[in-house]
Amino acid sequence: MKNKIIFLIIMALAQVSTKTIRKGNLVIENIPEIPSSIIDQLRPFQNVRSAYFCDWLLDDQGILIITRFGDVGQLHKIEMPLGMRHQLTFFSEPVSGGYVCPDQRQPYFLFSKDTLGNEIDQIYKYNYLTGKHAMLTDGRSKFSDVVWSNRGDRFAFSSTTRNETDWDVYIGTLAGKSSFMRLTEKEGSWDPVDYSTDDSKLLVRHYVSATESYYYILEIKSKKLTPLSPLDKKASYGVARWDKKGKGIYVISDQFSDFRQLLYYDLATSRFDTITKSIPWDIETFRISPSGDTIAFISNENGYSVLYLMDTRTRSKSIIKLPVGQVFGINFKPDGSKLALVLNNVKSPSDVYVIDLKDKKIIRWTEGETVGIDTSSFVIPQNFEYPTFDRVNGKPRKIPAFIYRPKKGKPPYPVIIELHGGPAGQDVPYFSPLTQYYIERMGAAIIIPNFRGSSGYGREFLMLDDGCLRENAIRDIGALLDWIDKDPDLDARRVAVTGGSYGGYMVLACMVNYSNRLACGIDFCGISNFVTFLENTGKYRQDLRRVEYGDERDPVMREFLNKISPLTNAHKIKKPLFVVQGKNDPRVPVTEAEQIVKAVRNNEVEVWYLLAEDEGHGFGKKPNRDYYNQAKILFLEKFLLKK
Repeated sequence: MKNKIIFLIIMALAQVSTKTIRKGNLVIENIPEIPSSIIDQLRPFQNVRSAYFCDWLLDDQGILIITRFGDVGQLHKIEMPLGMRHQLTFFSEPVSGGYVCPDQRQPYFLFSKDTLGNEIDQIYKYNYLTGKHAMLTDGRSKFSDVVWSNRGDRFAFSSTTRNETDWDVYIGTLAGKSSFMRLTEKEGSWDPVDYSTDDSKLLVRHYVSATESYYYILEIKSKKLTPLSPLDKKASYGVARWDKKGKGIYVISDQFSDFRQLLYYDLATSRFDTITKSIPWDIETFRISPSGDTIAFISNENGYSVLYLMDTRTRSKSIIKLPVGQVFGINFKPDGSKLALVLNNVKSPSDVYVIDLKDKKIIRWTEGETVGIDTSSFVIPQNFEYPTFDRVNGKPRKIPAFIYRPKKGKPPYPVIIELHGGPAGQDVPYFSPLTQYYIERMGAAIIIPNFRGSSGYGREFLMLDDGCLRENAIRDIGALLDWIDKDPDLDARRVAVTGGSYGGYMVLACMVNYSNRLACGIDFCGISNFVTFLENTGKYRQDLRRVEYGDERDPVMREFLNKISPLTNAHKIKKPLFVVQGKNDPRVPVTEAEQIVKAVRNNEVEVWYLLAEDEGHGFGKKPNRDYYNQAKILFLEKFLLKK
């Protein structure tokens, strides 16, 4: 008996012990050494390069883009189609923005950057003639949503400077902090969107949640706020812009439809007119040409982008034929002759293209490197729908999804289910070398479901997981496991779930509810307990998240959130788990990862843990991403591929 007790103690100690090593800024727990075979095979897939459009430079000097030549994305200048890329910024952190001043006498653009992924973004000015730059902001508060005035003498932005919780609207000049003036002082998240044609007013948005927001006209001199035609029901508003004559406002909203439509608001009559009634999909964004004669807008049609041009006088619309995929980053050249955009599809990384609006000719400006990978062999996903547990009009509700099926190997194939974040996100087909590696080198099928609560399928579908309905999204994945079980080409005994942020929560919740049906799970910066998450996430986003998940300060809701949280049910996780986290994550704090790792290890389950000390909500640095992906492949080979 004594020997048995000693043996059990030794076994218990062995289970809770961890092997920790450091590699640069990475803290690695229980992850075996990565075989050179994985590193070598994955290397080409990790060195693909993309380009993203930022803005047009004035006087035909070219365009600004963001691309990566070192470890992180930086701003570059390109003077002509497929011309040489001239790197302008050289920071150890990734940059964003690249907003060019409209005043030709001011050769500046604005960009932003944080530190170690903490998302405390600061605004910088950059003189693209001299190459000199300077920080304009205080270095402590958060700054976002930069909008230049039409004259280019000032810019608007939002910041948490007042109390580090609420986002207020400010205006300022290139002089920096001494010129800043606060225009709003209210609770919640307020951001500037567009200047009126005479620069005397600003369109500002009060964002409450993915399904609720409000627009106001802000008179800059008096700071007076006037709402746009208030309604007696909640609605969501997207991009909005003044028309060039100053008589109305174009805005994207779902207030008159289940989908987001492009509307026109007449200032004289205070009435809305729906422009895109004939398009039964979400309008994602739009731009107005400098003359005001043309609007370019993008619709999201079942996960694929469609680009339209509309004559604002006749409202006649035409589709610009582009490769099937994703379109974003649209922006007219200041003289109105061209439209820049970014194209991304399954077989091609993001690149910048320009459409000549006179002859509709499409000109490529950048060419992303694919490092010798034969992208022509990449698998294109198929759209499909599967029935879930509840019914609509007497019939089973259908959940939209995409599936990538291997071309090689012998079925049944192991399955990787990728779960998106948001929660109001949408998984769509895009260029992903890692996805194709899973398919080509590992023989795995990939399924990306857009479970309830996803955007892109209407307001009603988006709200199906709010508050106390949260677990219904998990049941949608249970229904997907049933669907997999019925497909003879898929191996229901070898299924992995992976996801980040809210998708990380989905992974943990699936591991709790379907541990007997899953082989393993990979959680990247996921929520493990809604109560501790809501209490510890950044103050500036607590109320935004409470609208979505519920208010943990309410005793009844607190009990419910604790009840459904993966941490509360961690004892049910019986399969291997890989947890990945950035130490400086302001959205999902590192404590969410630490507590679930500790709890699941108590189940005598193998848990790998990767912590990046120089990252936040996601990995922005290539060396960190590379190691994570190598470890991810090793984890899947060990726990998914074996029969």
